[in-house]
Amino acid sequence: MELTKLQNGSDIRGIAITDGDKIKNLGTEEARQIAQGILNWLDDKGVTRPFKIGIGHDSRLTGPELKHVLIEVFEKAGCDVLDFGLATTPALFMATQFEEFKCDAGIMLTASHLPYYFNGIKIFSQSGGAEKSDIAFILSHTKASDSAAGTVKKTDLLSRYAQDLVVKIQQGSGSEQPLKGLKIVVDAGNGAGGYFAEKVLTVLGADTTGSQFLEPDGHFPNHIPNPDNKEAMASIKQAVLENQADLGVIFDTDVDRSAIVSKDGQIINRNNLIAVLSAIVLQEHPGSTIVTNSPTSDHLKRFIEEKGGKQYRYISGYRNVINKAIELNDEGIDCQLAIETSSHAAFKENYFLDDGAYVIAKVLMLLPKLQKENRELTDLMAELAQPEETLELRYPISGEEYQATGQKMIDRFKVELAQQTGFTVNPENQEGIRFSVEAPFGTGWMLLRLSLHEPLLVMQVENDQAGQIQKQLPIFKAILAQDTQIDSTKLDQQINQ
Repeated sequence: MELTKLQNGSDIRGIAITDGDKIKNLGTEEARQIAQGILNWLDDKGVTRPFKIGIGHDSRLTGPELKHVLIEVFEKAGCDVLDFGLATTPALFMATQFEEFKCDAGIMLTASHLPYYFNGIKIFSQSGGAEKSDIAFILSHTKASDSAAGTVKKTDLLSRYAQDLVVKIQQGSGSEQPLKGLKIVVDAGNGAGGYFAEKVLTVLGADTTGSQFLEPDGHFPNHIPNPDNKEAMASIKQAVLENQADLGVIFDTDVDRSAIVSKDGQIINRNNLIAVLSAIVLQEHPGSTIVTNSPTSDHLKRFIEEKGGKQYRYISGYRNVINKAIELNDEGIDCQLAIETSSHAAFKENYFLDDGAYVIAKVLMLLPKLQKENRELTDLMAELAQPEETLELRYPISGEEYQATGQKMIDRFKVELAQQTGFTVNPENQEGIRFSVEAPFGTGWMLLRLSLHEPLLVMQVENDQAGQIQKQLPIFKAILAQDTQIDSTKLDQQINQ
């Protein structure tokens, strides 16, 4: 039962280093049981033994020791193990596709952007990433397998993966060195993405002078490696402007997410990144549907529709968004891109793999063409209107039945806020409750939803007129105050500013 608590949607995550009140619950013994679960899962999927398993890790301090335990279990079970060392999440999936590896399973030790004391495991088969049901099976089927003699071989995956990216960018741009004459700075946040500067950009002709935090360091001493983090984005913006770069690129720890900064310092993440990638997709695939998570702006919806596409807002969670895109394609609806505001982005042409490096590759394919046309990358999102103000608040929910408590509050908002002048329920929503906001509270929207993995209610508000969100907050407070299990302290602080 304790092991099953490590499930985090379609990933496994836990505390690998005790830090204050954060008590370690993912150590070598848990890793040993998880390894047995993975073996039983592969058996259950009908994969023929001996299994070929590839393992990599990001820069986290506990990666090597957890990897050692996994390898030990797999080797004793007769597997052929490829130890990839430092790697990225997308590369581990590609280890199941590249002919020279063709792994039955790719296993990545990472906890994405979480603090240094966390670690986790992402698992791929040749058909894609593990689903929630797969993780549940792995964590609840940990009986030891029969012993046999296996093998372990250390090999370089990142170089092979980088070479694949280089070829794709060359083909997409029609040039051997499409980035010659361009200065592009990379911020890897001391995660696993530092390779991108030398093994991809430099090979393609770019000058990467000014790149920062490329060295792996599991303490993450400079900033959180997260393209959705304001401090991280401010850091790469500063690097772009100080080095007079043509582009800035930032990755999260395991490189399944990325964002960019334009030469004039415009931050291209969240809705802006969705707009840029949607513009690229709709040029290549007119009329395509773009699947996003629910907290996207009304402006983005109009932007996509004006480009001839359609937006499908769905439930948050990168696997949810990706699976919905796959489902729509199976139904005959052309869907080329699934993307979250967190910067998880997956293209149909790239296995619907959420791959931060491939996102940058798509932009780099287009960059030389834009230059020849005397256009900037930001021109792709020029028609995306920007809100005047935004606010996101997270309300902790106490009690074991926090989901039921949160859902009751969402239902209460649906009834009571809809009775207020200026708030109308938006029916085009599949997560929580979304309102369109009108006079006397400006023009905008509000979304209230349950967090996927934490006991929280998440409220996101946007408005096109300054000072209007502050006017709405007392109304939200009056409704939230009806349940003492929901902590609205942050809302109180915002009201009293």
